[in-house]
Amino acid sequence: MNYEVVIIGGGSAGLMAGIAASKHGARVLLLDKGDKLGRKLGISGGGRCNVTNNKELDELIKNIPGNGRFLYSALSSFGNKEIIAFFEGLGIALKEEDNGRMFPVTDKAKTVVDALVRQVRKQGVEIRVNAPASHIAYADGQVTGVALKSGETVACRSVVIATGGKSVPHTGSTGDGYPWAEKAGHSITELFPTEVPITSNEPFIQSKELQGLSLRDVALSVWNAKGKRVTEHRGDMIFTHFGVSGPIALRCSQFVVKELKKGDARNALLTIDLLPDRSADEVYGESLELVRADSKKTVKNVLKGYLPERMVPLLLKEAGLDEQLTYDNIPKQAWLGLAKLIKAFPMRAYGTLKLEDAFVTGGGVNLKEVDPKTMQSKLMRGLYFCGEVLDIHGYTGGYNITAAFSTGYAAGSHAALL
Repeated sequence: MNYEVVIIGGGSAGLMAGIAASKHGARVLLLDKGDKLGRKLGISGGGRCNVTNNKELDELIKNIPGNGRFLYSALSSFGNKEIIAFFEGLGIALKEEDNGRMFPVTDKAKTVVDALVRQVRKQGVEIRVNAPASHIAYADGQVTGVALKSGETVACRSVVIATGGKSVPHTGSTGDGYPWAEKAGHSITELFPTEVPITSNEPFIQSKELQGLSLRDVALSVWNAKGKRVTEHRGDMIFTHFGVSGPIALRCSQFVVKELKKGDARNALLTIDLLPDRSADEVYGESLELVRADSKKTVKNVLKGYLPERMVPLLLKEAGLDEQLTYDNIPKQAWLGLAKLIKAFPMRAYGTLKLEDAFVTGGGVNLKEVDPKTMQSKLMRGLYFCGEVLDIHGYTGGYNITAAFSTGYAAGSHAALL
């Protein structure tokens, strides 16, 4: 059978590309090298699948710090509102949680994956699993087909590369699309891990004294070598045996990577604000009042209820204060130092976990070489890109999946109309 569109990759971007292309009347073949479609989608959102985010367009873009502006056109055509309507049209009820995150009411990613695959089949897309592609055939500046590792060549007019990045490789994202793009003349911007735990060799990390400690509603900042704050994120984080993880650490990770790439920087400064709603002066006055009201107790015991208990000895030590001090013996200058530490507890990060351990891949197919309206290559007619293979990355919270669905819809629609 002749196909007009061949899609390589059956993740969120590839499935949506298949739906869009077949909706526009094209004969579509969807290839996946694994035995199951939507594998990464199936483990997203902690297995609950955060299908999109309900924020307004400008806010969505802000939460896709890796070239989010490239998505204006795609999101205007098929953005979060359309994604919500699409799933509800498939009978998948959604609910909104904190920060605009949208989940299926079932709290099961399988609900979303099954609905997408059902719709792809219903629209007549041929699906082949366990069908790895070996290369894309090009002739005279035009796509001519896809060669499979089985030896078969499938002729087609358009190819959509939806192979993902290099993060979470056990789901099939092993960077297969990059060499195919390069063969067509594309450049690949440097790949790096984003949304990934941060590593540190601070003594309190090496000693594991804080391992497993969760901090709720704190602010984490990354600073550059000139002492300027690069980014700040507020929310939850956790100390690990190698550094820090949790939502705000993941959000800060790409900025740590970027700072470490500058010059000969061996580490990047992070600071944790344990009480982000109060100023240093307020913390000083409030904490001093607490110990004054309980003047017979040691400062260590009084502060247990005010700060994360396991951090109190470390904070006192860093401020040069004895744990057994009582109110009458507090040196006021050192106590001011403690207040400043509570507002900006320093930690040096020397890197992150590897790209394979990241949730999202930074870098990818250079966007200067891709049409933002159609997702078609500017260098090779009939070649389209969507999803994480592109140099686009967002924070966790439904932003990356939104980018995948949106670019997938654009790529599939325009590939069908070529």
